Amino acid sequence: MSRERYGSWGRGRRDVPRGALMLAAGETLPSGPEGSLLPFGNGRSYGDSCHNDEGLLIDTRGASRILSFDAASGILEAQAGVLLCDITRHVAPAGWFLPVTPGTQFVTLGGAIANDVHGKNHHRRGTFGRWVEALELQRSDRPGPVLCTREENADLFAATIGGMGLTGLVTRATIRLLRVASLDIDQTTTRFDRLDDYFDLAPAADERHEYAVAWVDSLKRGRSLGRGHLICGDHAASGSRSGIARPPLARIPFTPPVSPLRGLALGAFNEAYFRKAPPGVSTARVPFDAFFYPLDRLGGWNRLYGPRGLHQHQSVLPAAGGPAAVRALLECATAHRHGSFLTVLKRFGDLQSPGLLSFPRAGYTLTLDFPHRGEATLALLSELDAITVSAGGAVNPYKDARMSPQTFQASFPGWRALEALRDPAMMSDFWRRTAACLPRADEDAPPAATLPLP
Repeated sequence: MSRERYGSWGRGRRDVPRGALMLAAGETLPSGPEGSLLPFGNGRSYGDSCHNDEGLLIDTRGASRILSFDAASGILEAQAGVLLCDITRHVAPAGWFLPVTPGTQFVTLGGAIANDVHGKNHHRRGTFGRWVEALELQRSDRPGPVLCTREENADLFAATIGGMGLTGLVTRATIRLLRVASLDIDQTTTRFDRLDDYFDLAPAADERHEYAVAWVDSLKRGRSLGRGHLICGDHAASGSRSGIARPPLARIPFTPPVSPLRGLALGAFNEAYFRKAPPGVSTARVPFDAFFYPLDRLGGWNRLYGPRGLHQHQSVLPAAGGPAAVRALLECATAHRHGSFLTVLKRFGDLQSPGLLSFPRAGYTLTLDFPHRGEATLALLSELDAITVSAGGAVNPYKDARMSPQTFQASFPGWRALEALRDPAMMSDFWRRTAACLPRADEDAPPAATLPLP
């Protein structure tokens, strides 16, 4: 057992040494008392869903081999600790790509399953879990590995996808890949001057393009509120199949004492970035890493949020009423004098995930991130929660470090189905402070009206 500084990408509690077990391939899950263990991928979750400070983490990166790949069918089997970038590098020369990829390539396969990650093409491909064919699970209460598919141990299969590592240790998984002509992306950027323009453009963009996402200037008010870029993409008919991302342009070598991502500096950045795209529509062919993983080009970018780390708030809002709720969230942030460095807005489609606790659902999703400024930031985030819940939406659990149990219950009213299938040895700090504080029986649950509204 080692004690290292395992932390989340938000860096809110990075200075706490955490006990961890590094399991090699073939090793079995150790036994442990209630809530003593939690699988750990690559620490790219923003909050405390990858923390278990009262127990041990199981570091899965020691088992990171690709076990098989059928270049004809696009079926790949790999150990859970393999990184998505390594999968891309392996399959791209044969004309395949990840069907769903989050905003960083440095996520493990097990982490992508545990969080049921989504990408810029949810309207076409749904979540990562839709592409999982099978997974192998080790549990503390069952001997040997448990094979889970849609037909065999289907309840555990559904609970593990989006289950944040609480159903046991995923040791390997089989996934289907997406056939592509090349990894280069034909990118179309439309600059828009106000939030309403985005909502006018988004449906047609989803119809025409494989990928669609918007960057929004979170600092503007009045008529220019929500101005930004709608960025769409499709795999080019010909181009590179190397699958090897370019090295970072630079690395942030230290954490500044005060975050530069606020105030006048943030305003200047947003203004420059907005004007980087010419008015109207522009096109370009870009490498896949520039389109999917722009922040990976700046190593250690999370340090720019300063010594107290960052909070990211991601909400999903129903299509009906979604535009008004997005506007309310942006206005709330500016009213609290908190600027978001990277504000992302996109549409989720109606493709159902097989996961019990999957975050995406049909509607709009808005992502805001803020340097942590203490109680002022926490007050803002609570108000953003209330706006989201009152609109019938949900807050993303694997981006969170502070939502209340009531917000979690309102976001995921079916959470007890996961609790019933949780491996008794597994626990995270997130689950401990949310679900574990809620009544177990539906009839004992407090009414939703107890959640404070803005």
